[in-house]
Amino acid sequence: MYQGADPNSPDGPAMTPRKPAVNFILVTLLLDVLGFGLIIPVMPGLVASFGGGDVGESSGNFGWFIAVYGLMQFLFSPMLGALSDKYGRRPIILFSLFGAGLDYVLMAFAPSLEWLFVGRIISGITGANFSAVNAYVADVTPPEKRAASYGMIGAAFGIGFVVGPALGGVLGSLGPRVPFMAAAVMNLCNAAYGYFVLPESLTAENRKEFTGKAAVPWSSVGALRRYPVVLGITFSLILVGFAQQGLQSTWVLYTTYRFNWTPLDNGLSLAVLGVCAAIVQGGLTRVIVPKIGERKGLLLG
Repeated sequence: MYQGADPNSPDGPAMTPRKPAVNFILVTLLLDVLGFGLIIPVMPGLVASFGGGDVGESSGNFGWFIAVYGLMQFLFSPMLGALSDKYGRRPIILFSLFGAGLDYVLMAFAPSLEWLFVGRIISGITGANFSAVNAYVADVTPPEKRAASYGMIGAAFGIGFVVGPALGGVLGSLGPRVPFMAAAVMNLCNAAYGYFVLPESLTAENRKEFTGKAAVPWSSVGALRRYPVVLGITFSLILVGFAQQGLQSTWVLYTTYRFNWTPLDNGLSLAVLGVCAAIVQGGLTRVIVPKIGERKGLLLG
């Protein structure tokens, strides 16, 4: 468990309490999801604007935008996790926040669909910092409290998905690029704040050498075969991801085409989804798991 940081250490300023660091991690996750949610109501319209407004063409392009984001997270999550094992969690988290902020600026001023696509690729890479964030929480949280801590991570995710689309819908009424600038400001401010308040959680003796095998996703997937239970849970998460991402990639397109919904309408509808996620993951999880255990709680979910 993290106990403090040397004020002269490159890992950052001194901080002995553990709670402020965890709070920062929760805010980081919140802003990650908030930035993602901000652009959901306006992204399909922005993509369509580069294609002359053709619904069929823009739907295909938007599908690729969703797919490449997930692909980059799949490819780079193990790499960022392995880098954090060698260099520490702090530099990886701060680098990803700073990179995400600059990337949102790029997308806000993208002059073409190709540049917007490049920005989306970078978003997926910087968004892969979840591996380092989860590792940070594991570093500073005792085993008996990890379920509650990860429940709070789920709550932060849910709150971001409540506020993000709703705020994105409001800002989108001012222009399709305004939410991108808002996301850029949030991430850059969080990176600057984290530089001063976030200590390193991984001690020098617990760091590992970086290896190419640990940085590739198929190696991690192959390693899961040694843990049948974890492999089964992973397969379940893949199925959940298929369902959720399939809905996200078509929701705004469908409601806009079928019901003429505005970005605000779409943002509010997605905010309802976030409210449900926040209630379950941030509230019910902490009540149910201690009473019936992790396995039964998982099956119930």
